[in-house]
Amino acid sequence: MDVNELARPDPPAPSIGQSRSRVLAALRDAGEAMGVGDLARRVRLHPNTVRFHLDALVEAGLVERSTEQRDQPGRPRTLYAAHPGSARAGRRSYRLLAEILTSYVGAETQEPARAGRDAGRAWGRYLTERPPPFSELDAEDATRRLVHTLDEIGFAPEPTTTADGRRILLHHCPFRETAAQHRDVVCSIHLGLMQGILAELGAPIDAERLEPFVEPNLCIAHLTARHAVSDRATESDATYRM
Repeated sequence: MDVNELARPDPPAPSIGQSRSRVLAALRDAGEAMGVGDLARRVRLHPNTVRFHLDALVEAGLVERSTEQRDQPGRPRTLYAAHPGSARAGRRSYRLLAEILTSYVGAETQEPARAGRDAGRAWGRYLTERPPPFSELDAEDATRRLVHTLDEIGFAPEPTTTADGRRILLHHCPFRETAAQHRDVVCSIHLGLMQGILAELGAPIDAERLEPFVEPNLCIAHLTARHAVSDRATESDATYRM
């Protein structure tokens, strides 16, 4: 693989998601540093989701992170402000970093698909707002919330229902080039991400499998009743179908 190709700055994604743009716009409009809680209330997103977008914006050089200076007792907050010189941010090669990490997981772990799936599940849970106690989501609402989160990450999801069950058509892979080289790790992460989101929601459905690159710009996630997939998930490491 050509190292120069990997080291090129990543091209702009077709869409970074409306929420990330809203977070950045809110910081610019505020004209001052804000904490995650205040920013989450302003953009009406879960604090963990806002924190996820802020971390990405900091890495991209668009937002600055600082620690609150305070005289009162208590832990100082982490504050965020829009970077005034973001247009002059230096060159970055996140694709090269992704290639390094995924190739390492694929080569140095005994079960790379399982490792990717476990990592995806953990992040799926982290990015999801848990429903209030004693409340239950039906399959329709759970699917809607899953699609919303996937859309924010950049998968361009489209929910569909067929005679075989619920599916989510993923029209854009945010990590397409890395997934093409390390499908076992990256696609497992994506499946685990969906499983973690649905588990945190206490949904009656689960993501059973993921068909990657059915078409050049299409992957398909298959959803099924949770009881139908929970046993199978522990019996096999086959987290997606080629």
